[in-house]
Amino acid sequence: MEATVPDERPSPEGPATFREVFANREYGAVFTASALSWIGDYIAKAAVTLLVYEATRSVALSAAAFAVSYLPWLVGGPLLATLAERHRYRQVMVICDLVRMLLMVCIAIPGMPVPVILALLFATTLANPPSQAAKSALIPLVLTGDRLVVGLSMISSVGQAAQVVGYLAGAAIAAFDPTAALLVNAATFALSAALVRFGVADRPPAMTAAHRSHLLRETAQGFQIVFGTPVLRAIAVLVFAAMLFSVVPEGLAAAWANEHASQLDAGAAQAIIMAANPVGFILGGLIVSRAFGPDRRLRLMRPLAVLSPLALVPALLDPPPLVVALLAAACGFAVAGMLPVANGLFVRALPAGFRARAFGVMATGVQVIQGLAVLVTGLLAERFSIPVVVGVWSAAGVLLMTLAALRWPSRSTIDAAIEAAERAGSAALRQADAASDPGMPGRPGEEPSDGSMDRWAVTPARRDSSGTR
Repeated sequence: MEATVPDERPSPEGPATFREVFANREYGAVFTASALSWIGDYIAKAAVTLLVYEATRSVALSAAAFAVSYLPWLVGGPLLATLAERHRYRQVMVICDLVRMLLMVCIAIPGMPVPVILALLFATTLANPPSQAAKSALIPLVLTGDRLVVGLSMISSVGQAAQVVGYLAGAAIAAFDPTAALLVNAATFALSAALVRFGVADRPPAMTAAHRSHLLRETAQGFQIVFGTPVLRAIAVLVFAAMLFSVVPEGLAAAWANEHASQLDAGAAQAIIMAANPVGFILGGLIVSRAFGPDRRLRLMRPLAVLSPLALVPALLDPPPLVVALLAAACGFAVAGMLPVANGLFVRALPAGFRARAFGVMATGVQVIQGLAVLVTGLLAERFSIPVVVGVWSAAGVLLMTLAALRWPSRSTIDAAIEAAERAGSAALRQADAASDPGMPGRPGEEPSDGSMDRWAVTPARRDSSGTR
């Protein structure tokens, strides 16, 4: 079968609309499932933190309950994400949701010892990397062209909104009954599993049994493809640098608010600073994706990347918390404006069969870099004032981002990488077809398309780094 791949590179045409994106039934199911599970996750974080504190009166253990959710990405994120490449994406997402649902119900059992709660919570979060990797790999099969960029922007924005809503709802519910909050999270996982199971087509795995090797070797290949390909490496540097600077106000918000609260209550100042970046991110993702066409967004990507740390440099002047919040919101706006475009390019420049593994590499890098950024700036703030630390750190970020922008690959280099990925994807598809049934067109186990879907059956080269936040 001769696979034809449509040209989906950025064009000067108008942007895809939200209506076009949500008209896709599968995307609507994934979007709603993601929103539900994210809100439930943040509700559970607030609830578990309070539950552990009430049981132990230990701030350290309470903080450990919050931090444990980041451990899977740090200790084995790429390895766990590679598992998603070996199995059907829908199957991975559904099983991970059901496992997390059952474990959340166990955590909610009254009288559960704190060590057991922490162990169960860690086991719950082990399902995050394969689930998110499968979702990241699935979205480019559901949406193509500019719809993919707009869809990624919507997913990123709803993740930020879920953080705000989840923490507020979690704190309110947990104050009344932490167990109820955990059961709410379990229910969101059940609904998410149902939405994915009945709203998403069952596609075959990206990696056939014939192409499997050792799990560690497959994981290493994910690192090799990301950092060994010039275009993918350039995108990774841009994304990692953005995370290195945008997270700092949020990470230092508590100390900043208590030391520089001005006329505001310290608690209110902390809340404003912490919420500012997510709010700016939401606005940036929605406005930039709708106000500019694909070609304009591509041209804006590098200026927005430089603007993201530049927006925080005025922190050197020690402004009041409201101004700090505005600076953090501007930073979030700039990051959200460039991130979906970077993700879209990442998708197109990845060869077939590497999507989930590449997501594992990117997501783990983001987690590690954000943690290191907060840790290093926190240590620096022990010796210097927070405004000076944030301002100088951000000024260094402007230099780094400017260098990354100047070394950005040319348009012809990007186009060549996209074309090479498309050729590799088409060749892999033909091999999979031949291995499955030489006499039958289409991929093994694939449902016939009536033309209403976005030709995912012949576009396996669309790859996604997704979830940078």
